[in-house]
Amino acid sequence: MNAPQPRTPADFLRHSRFDDAQAIFSGTLFVAIAMMLFGQAGLLTGGTAGIAFLLHYATGVSFGKLFFLVNLPFYWFAWRHMGRAFTIKTFSAIALLSVMTDWAPRYISIDSLHPAFAAVLGGLLLGTGCLFLARHRASLGGATVLTLYLQEKRGWPAGKVQIGIDCTVVLLALLVIPPQRVGWSVLAAVVMGLFLWINHKPGRYAAT
Repeated sequence: MNAPQPRTPADFLRHSRFDDAQAIFSGTLFVAIAMMLFGQAGLLTGGTAGIAFLLHYATGVSFGKLFFLVNLPFYWFAWRHMGRAFTIKTFSAIALLSVMTDWAPRYISIDSLHPAFAAVLGGLLLGTGCLFLARHRASLGGATVLTLYLQEKRGWPAGKVQIGIDCTVVLLALLVIPPQRVGWSVLAAVVMGLFLWINHKPGRYAAT
């Protein structure tokens, strides 16, 4: 009988399918709550989610449907540069978030919400959810795919890149929403970016 082979560190760090599933669900739920807070306070975020919010405010079409459609072009980039598994997980997370954000108002209602509170709490929830997904090789598409790619291939800090992209998208929203709301949205983007910058650094957490 052959002796069992010693387990390597990679064996202990490898994620099971259940690990990935619970992380995708939990991370997406955190982000869905953040999107609900932003929508209630009239704020938005960066990346494709910000574009979906702008279209939602302009057309009245649900955020969930628009978010799913806006992300369609990024699946090709993810498939080509990040791999099949990453793309499938990302597609699952985006589809799940689209459903959650459309269904959440049926079960949760908020009567009063200050934009400052929505910006800080929403930014933290958004950062936490994206971190869950990133640590399990998934994302919510769009800018997040690009930031993870640049961190892996170029070593650029994901948080810094995310702040730059998100603030750019949010500032463009000056054409659509009041400046005060844009200011609170920038705060949310900075909170999220700082959270990722501090907690998602190359080599700090490695697993497959």
